[in-house]
Amino acid sequence: MQQLPSKVKYLIVGAGVHGLSTGWNLARELKARGVGSGDDILIVDKKGIGAGASGIACGVVRNFYFQAAMNDIMQASVEVWESDPKAFHYNGVGYLALVGDVQAGDIDVIFERQQAQGYRSALISGEQQVFDYMKAIFPDWKARGLIRCLHEKQGGFAWNSASMFGLAGKAQAEGVTIATGLEVIGYKKAEDDSVVEVSTSAGDIEVEQLIVAVGPWIKGIWEKLGLPVKVDISSPDGQLIRDQEMWNYMLLLEGETRVDPKLYVTADGGHPPVIHVDSSEPLISDKTGSLITDELWGVYWKRDKLGIQGGAVPTSLGSEAKVDPYGHESPYYQPDDDFADMWTSALAHCMERFEGSGKLYHDAPSGGIGAFSVDSFPVFDYMLPNVYVIADSNHGYKMIGVGREVAKVLVGETSHILQPFQFSRFAKGDLLPVSDSPFPWS
Repeated sequence: MQQLPSKVKYLIVGAGVHGLSTGWNLARELKARGVGSGDDILIVDKKGIGAGASGIACGVVRNFYFQAAMNDIMQASVEVWESDPKAFHYNGVGYLALVGDVQAGDIDVIFERQQAQGYRSALISGEQQVFDYMKAIFPDWKARGLIRCLHEKQGGFAWNSASMFGLAGKAQAEGVTIATGLEVIGYKKAEDDSVVEVSTSAGDIEVEQLIVAVGPWIKGIWEKLGLPVKVDISSPDGQLIRDQEMWNYMLLLEGETRVDPKLYVTADGGHPPVIHVDSSEPLISDKTGSLITDELWGVYWKRDKLGIQGGAVPTSLGSEAKVDPYGHESPYYQPDDDFADMWTSALAHCMERFEGSGKLYHDAPSGGIGAFSVDSFPVFDYMLPNVYVIADSNHGYKMIGVGREVAKVLVGETSHILQPFQFSRFAKGDLLPVSDSPFPWS
């Protein structure tokens, strides 16, 4: 194990997308201001670079969010992804979101906002118009009942683990130290509740500022820091809702089919965009012919190296699920057969080429467990005088731009992009609006 300093100015816990991005951008901010360098920053992780959620994420990058605040974060994040596609292993193939009448109004709002922001996208309206648009891209498209198509010409996906090593390389090039195989055990506080020392499996480290960026492990560290496990929420109409669980777990349902990826191309032979479909059309099992659901369902997918990868709406595990999200022999949880049938049937519902693909379904290292906040949106805030928490509520991987904004805050600036995600929103009733999507992160 490498020799660690006994004292560091900035200690970042977590070597996933947020920890690495924050370290990289903070080093550049310190250098630009002449007040420090990457030598002042240490990133620690109990396993390795991208060993948790970031390394097994589906890798989708999109701006398909109903909330203006989320659009702002994604606008900033897409800028970062596009700044160095090679280092980030980023594929700007675009993103297609298709919905039925339940979400038509949401799509219209999103498109108008994207146009105002200068985000490149197109909106197709009308059931036949959407069908014709999709047929032009995929001649075997067959899904009906979709009346809006938002085609983001930006966005796409990145290769998960490779992108994290690319990000780590950028941080290390700025002088940031990354120590892996090192677990944080506890914290020593001063009278003002600031953390002055962090105990690790390799010894104690004095810190000036602590940044927590641990993804689905947030609940345990949140509790160790003495932060509230239950919160009172003021709703926008002034109603006070007491004692709500701050963190809840969800099982993220993802997998892949081993369809030959070379066969999944657009009509002109190009790489297909990422596709997201939310539909109320009856979903029929491609395997048994029986009805799976006639209620709102949602799926997403992309072309992967070995086939087609994607997922569906996650299922709740509650706040008391006794899980270490990635502590098992395998770093993910396998969805059950119901998910496999539902997801592959949804693919077949949309395209003829995917009919019969259920037999090619493969449990892939993707998805896992997500830790969601009480309102399913991130918390980016100083939770103690010198402890900044990056808790992404499972929105994380795509939000590579968060680190750039956090770095500004750490050197004393204000980030208007991060302000809507302060912890105080719960007490103030400044909650983000909720869309009609079946997905909790929308």
